[in-house]
Order: sequence, then C-alpha cells, then structure tokens
Amino acid sequence: EVHLVESGGGLVQPGGSLRLSCAASGFTVSYSGMSWVRQAPGKGLEWVSTIDHSGVRDYADSVKGRFTISRDNAKNTLDLQMNSLKPEDTAVYYCIWGESRGRGTQVTVSS
Repeated sequence: EVHLVESGGGLVQPGGSLRLSCAASGFTVSYSGMSWVRQAPGKGLEWVSTIDHSGVRDYADSVKGRFTISRDNAKNTLDLQMNSLKPEDTAVYYCIWGESRGRGTQVTVSS
C-alpha cells in the first residue's frame, strides 16, 4: 500500500527558507517520477515541480530559481528546498506519485 506523508511546513518570514520532505512507503522513490503541487487558500491545485524517473527536474515559472526538488534515496523521501519565500507561496503543499497524494503540509509566509 502506498503512503505519502509530507512534513517541514511552518510559518516563515518573507525571504526565508523551508525544506519540505515527503516520506514514501510502498514504492521506491529512486525509480519514480514525483511531483509537488500546492493549494493556496480559496484556489485550485497548482503544479510546483516534478522530478522524473531519470532525475530531470522541471519547475513552475513562479518558483524557478528559488525552489529545488530532489530525492533522498537512502531515506526514500522526496524533498523540496524553498528559498526566498514570498507571501504568494503560502499554501498547503502536497507530494504526488501517480494518483496518490499525501495529506499535505501548511506553508505560511508572512511577516
């Protein structure tokens, strides 16, 4: 059975950093394409970033140059390093594998 559990969210000031992690079970992240998506208050899901099975990364224009997606094969996690955070990055962040999604972790960027 597949489980995805996100962690690492919190309250941070504009310009700050957070590192999100998605612990996966039931499959091996090192062989998998996975994504991060987010949902801001009152809005729909927005794609943030994807890493494919070969390690090729892609980012939404809104986060390019600020966010970095990666896999930790030893821990079987998908990570998202978020730097230079902006208030508009405030959202619940979810990791995705196929049709599976975790419960999300809240990121709030506010002074």
